[in-house]
Formats: sequence, structure tokens, C-alpha cells
Amino acid sequence: MATPKNVFFSSSLCEIQCMLKSAACPNIRKLPMNPLVPKNCSHAGRPINLPGLILLTVCLLIATGNAFATEIKEWRFQTSLYTKHWDPDPEHVNNQKLLDIEVETTKNWTYGLAWFQNSFGQSSQYLYAGYSWNLFRTDWFYFKLTGGLLHGYKDPYEDKIPLNGLGIAPAIVPSFGVRYKRVFSEVQILGNAAITVTAGFSFGHKSD
Repeated sequence: MATPKNVFFSSSLCEIQCMLKSAACPNIRKLPMNPLVPKNCSHAGRPINLPGLILLTVCLLIATGNAFATEIKEWRFQTSLYTKHWDPDPEHVNNQKLLDIEVETTKNWTYGLAWFQNSFGQSSQYLYAGYSWNLFRTDWFYFKLTGGLLHGYKDPYEDKIPLNGLGIAPAIVPSFGVRYKRVFSEVQILGNAAITVTAGFSFGHKSD
């Protein structure tokens, strides 16, 4: 799963992150815009992106509620096969070494955790929740949209994704998939910068 610049679309969680990590930035003072942002934090004085924060909160609440209201349908594992950057950079890495484990519920909700090498070869993680829709009135084709938290972009590439000042940023990944029995493949669309092709299999079906 490649994650180049402008791939992930983020809402403002800087203030929350700063409060959670205030122990690491003990010099707290009141500011006109963000009263609990540490004095020496790079996010000090920035306005809160309220619509984005509300949207992310609503999505997380919906996902959490559905997690308790459904049964597990199957477990899924996938890995990366191919990555294409639309605007290649000499520093880009096209072998993401993806290890992605997720669970799908009987109501098409998905929850997962992915380990991979980002576009600059750094070990990264993506914790996410999402939903999938069948396409063309068949179970063979589907569209899946996931959102969650991305970690792993570090110096000197921490600014390649928005709102990654403290090492964690929100992320959104849409994908198109095809499946046959217990084998599936996905094309993950990473913004307007790249795509990654994956392949995997499902196991632990409800009927097993």
C-alpha cells in the first residue's frame, strides 16, 4: 500500500494529539485559538478544522456502533503485488510489503490493521474501519471505503502527509475489488498519486 504526498486526506486532530501527548510537551499555556496547545508545539495558534473533526468523530461512532451490532462473517488477509506512482520520484519505493488482516461483518462493515512500507521505505501502520458495497448486482465485484489512522511517516518525510506533526494522521483509502470463493484482489486508490494492487484470501467463515 503506497502512501505518497496528498494521498491521505486529513481532518484537524492536532489539538487532540497535543493534549494526549502533553506529558511530552509540558510547557502548557493558554492561547487565544487553542488554549491547551503546548507552547513549543508546531500546531500552536492554528484554528480547529471543526467540520473535519466532526466528520471523523461521526464516522468513528458509526463504525463502533456497528461493530457491536453485527456478527463476524469472515477474516481476510492480503498482501501487495504492484504499486504505480503517477508522478514517480527517485525516492519512491514500489514494493510495499503489505501485511493486512481484517474482519468483515455480516452487514459489510470491515475493521483491519495493515503493516507496510510507505512510499519512502519506512515501516508504517494503518488502523482502519470501513464499509463495502457489492457492484453490478453480484458478489464478485465490490467497492470498499476505509478510514482510520496512519502512523509511520518520520523524518525527513513527516510532511509528506497532512497533519502528521506528531506522527499520526487520519487517512482515507477507497478500493475496488473482485472475489471468487475465498480468493480476492483489490485495486487501492491512493488519491491522485498512486494505486496499489493486492491479492489475498478469506478464512474463518461464519459457516466454517
